[in-house]
Amino acid sequence: MNLFTDIAAICHPLPAPGDVPDDVFNDVCESVQAEREEMVRNLEAATDAGWEENEPLLSAISMARYRRSQADDEIRRLIAYGREFTSPRPYARAHLAAASGMSDSGIRSAYGHGEVAAVEKALGRSPRTDWRATSSDSPAGGQGAS
Repeated sequence: MNLFTDIAAICHPLPAPGDVPDDVFNDVCESVQAEREEMVRNLEAATDAGWEENEPLLSAISMARYRRSQADDEIRRLIAYGREFTSPRPYARAHLAAASGMSDSGIRSAYGHGEVAAVEKALGRSPRTDWRATSSDSPAGGQGAS
Protein backbone atom coordinates (compact mmCIF):
# COMPACT_ATOMS: atom_id res chain seq x y z
CA MET A 1 0.00 0.00 0.00
CA ASN A 2 1.01 3.61 -0.37
CA LEU A 3 0.15 6.84 1.40
CA PHE A 4 -2.90 7.52 -0.79
CA THR A 5 -4.46 4.08 -0.37
CA ASP A 6 -3.66 4.07 3.35
CA ILE A 7 -5.46 7.38 3.84
CA ALA A 8 -8.42 6.24 1.75
CA ALA A 9 -8.70 3.02 3.77
CA ILE A 10 -8.69 4.99 7.03
CA CYS A 11 -11.28 7.49 5.77
CA HIS A 12 -13.52 4.85 4.19
CA PRO A 13 -13.37 1.66 6.30
CA LEU A 14 -15.00 -1.48 5.00
CA PRO A 15 -17.88 -2.76 7.12
CA ALA A 16 -17.41 -5.93 9.11
CA PRO A 17 -19.82 -8.80 8.50
CA GLY A 18 -22.89 -8.08 10.59
CA ASP A 19 -22.46 -4.29 10.46
CA VAL A 20 -24.89 -4.14 7.54
CA PRO A 21 -27.58 -6.60 6.44
CA ASP A 22 -26.18 -9.66 4.66
CA ASP A 23 -28.24 -9.05 1.53
CA VAL A 24 -26.51 -5.69 0.89
CA PHE A 25 -23.06 -6.43 2.36
CA ASN A 26 -21.37 -6.91 -1.03
CA ASP A 27 -23.01 -3.79 -2.46
CA VAL A 28 -21.87 -1.73 0.52
CA CYS A 29 -18.33 -3.06 0.20
CA GLU A 30 -18.29 -2.18 -3.51
CA SER A 31 -19.57 1.31 -2.70
CA VAL A 32 -16.88 1.83 -0.06
CA GLN A 33 -14.23 0.59 -2.48
CA ALA A 34 -15.47 3.08 -5.08
CA GLU A 35 -15.26 5.88 -2.48
CA ARG A 36 -11.70 4.81 -1.68
CA GLU A 37 -10.72 4.84 -5.36
CA GLU A 38 -12.25 8.29 -5.83
CA MET A 39 -10.38 9.61 -2.82
CA VAL A 40 -7.09 8.19 -4.11
CA ARG A 41 -7.69 9.88 -7.48
CA ASN A 42 -8.50 13.19 -5.76
CA LEU A 43 -5.47 13.03 -3.48
CA GLU A 44 -3.20 12.16 -6.42
CA ALA A 45 -4.59 15.00 -8.52
CA ALA A 46 -4.20 17.49 -5.69
CA THR A 47 -0.63 16.49 -4.96
CA ASP A 48 0.22 16.57 -8.68
CA ALA A 49 -0.83 20.22 -8.58
CA GLY A 50 1.57 20.90 -5.72
CA TRP A 51 2.74 18.59 -2.94
CA GLU A 52 3.56 21.31 -0.41
CA GLU A 53 0.15 22.98 -0.74
CA ASN A 54 -1.73 19.67 -0.90
CA GLU A 55 0.17 17.22 1.30
CA PRO A 56 -2.14 14.15 1.34
CA LEU A 57 -2.42 13.43 5.07
CA LEU A 58 -2.83 17.07 6.03
CA SER A 59 -5.35 17.53 3.24
CA ALA A 60 -7.35 14.51 4.46
CA ILE A 61 -7.36 15.87 8.00
CA SER A 62 -8.51 19.27 6.73
CA MET A 63 -11.28 17.63 4.70
CA ALA A 64 -12.44 15.68 7.78
CA ARG A 65 -12.43 18.88 9.84
CA TYR A 66 -14.52 20.60 7.14
CA ARG A 67 -17.03 17.71 7.12
CA ARG A 68 -17.24 17.91 10.93
CA SER A 69 -17.90 21.65 10.71
CA GLN A 70 -20.62 21.05 8.12
CA ALA A 71 -22.19 18.35 10.33
CA ASP A 72 -22.11 20.71 13.34
CA ASP A 73 -23.81 23.43 11.27
CA GLU A 74 -26.46 20.94 10.12
CA ILE A 75 -27.12 19.83 13.71
CA ARG A 76 -27.58 23.46 14.81
CA ARG A 77 -30.06 24.08 11.96
CA LEU A 78 -31.97 20.89 12.83
CA ILE A 79 -32.14 21.90 16.49
CA ALA A 80 -33.40 25.34 15.45
CA TYR A 81 -36.06 23.62 13.36
CA GLY A 82 -37.09 21.40 16.27
CA ARG A 83 -37.33 24.31 18.69
CA GLU A 84 -38.67 27.09 16.46
CA PHE A 85 -40.64 25.61 13.56
CA THR A 86 -42.49 22.54 14.80
CA SER A 87 -46.14 22.65 15.84
CA PRO A 88 -48.02 22.58 18.01
CA ARG A 89 -45.01 22.84 20.35
CA PRO A 90 -41.25 22.65 20.13
CA TYR A 91 -39.33 19.42 20.64
CA ALA A 92 -38.23 19.00 24.23
CA ARG A 93 -34.69 20.15 24.90
CA ALA A 94 -33.96 16.82 26.61
CA HIS A 95 -34.87 14.87 23.45
CA LEU A 96 -32.83 17.15 21.20
CA ALA A 97 -29.93 16.96 23.66
CA ALA A 98 -29.96 13.15 23.64
CA ALA A 99 -30.10 13.01 19.85
CA SER A 100 -27.33 15.58 19.35
CA GLY A 101 -24.99 14.51 22.12
CA MET A 102 -25.33 17.89 23.81
CA SER A 103 -26.44 18.75 27.30
CA ASP A 104 -29.97 19.98 27.90
CA SER A 105 -28.61 23.45 28.68
CA GLY A 106 -26.40 23.28 25.58
CA ILE A 107 -29.50 23.13 23.40
CA ARG A 108 -30.44 26.61 24.62
CA SER A 109 -27.32 28.13 23.09
CA ALA A 110 -26.83 25.70 20.20
CA TYR A 111 -28.46 28.00 17.67
CA GLY A 112 -29.37 31.60 17.13
CA HIS A 113 -30.77 34.02 14.61
CA GLY A 114 -28.45 32.82 11.83
CA GLU A 115 -29.59 29.21 12.07
CA VAL A 116 -33.24 30.23 12.35
CA ALA A 117 -32.86 32.42 9.26
CA ALA A 118 -31.22 29.55 7.36
CA VAL A 119 -34.08 27.19 8.27
CA GLU A 120 -36.64 29.86 7.38
CA LYS A 121 -35.00 30.31 3.97
CA ALA A 122 -34.80 26.54 3.37
CA LEU A 123 -38.45 26.00 4.29
CA GLY A 124 -39.90 29.19 2.87
CA ARG A 125 -41.85 29.85 6.07
CA SER A 126 -41.43 31.74 9.29
CA PRO A 127 -40.80 30.24 12.73
CA ARG A 128 -43.55 30.00 15.30
CA THR A 129 -44.50 33.37 16.78
CA ASP A 130 -43.11 32.58 20.26
CA TRP A 131 -39.51 32.80 18.98
CA ARG A 132 -36.98 31.70 21.59
CA ALA A 133 -33.43 31.60 20.17
CA THR A 134 -30.97 32.22 22.98
CA SER A 135 -27.51 32.39 21.44
CA SER A 136 -25.17 35.32 21.93
CA ASP A 137 -26.35 36.87 18.64
CA SER A 138 -29.87 37.23 20.03
CA PRO A 139 -31.04 40.87 20.07
CA ALA A 140 -32.15 40.33 23.67
CA GLY A 141 -28.52 39.66 24.64
CA GLY A 142 -28.98 35.93 24.83
CA GLN A 143 -31.94 36.09 27.20
CA GLY A 144 -34.81 34.14 25.68
CA ALA A 145 -37.66 32.07 27.00
CA SER A 146 -36.94 28.41 27.60
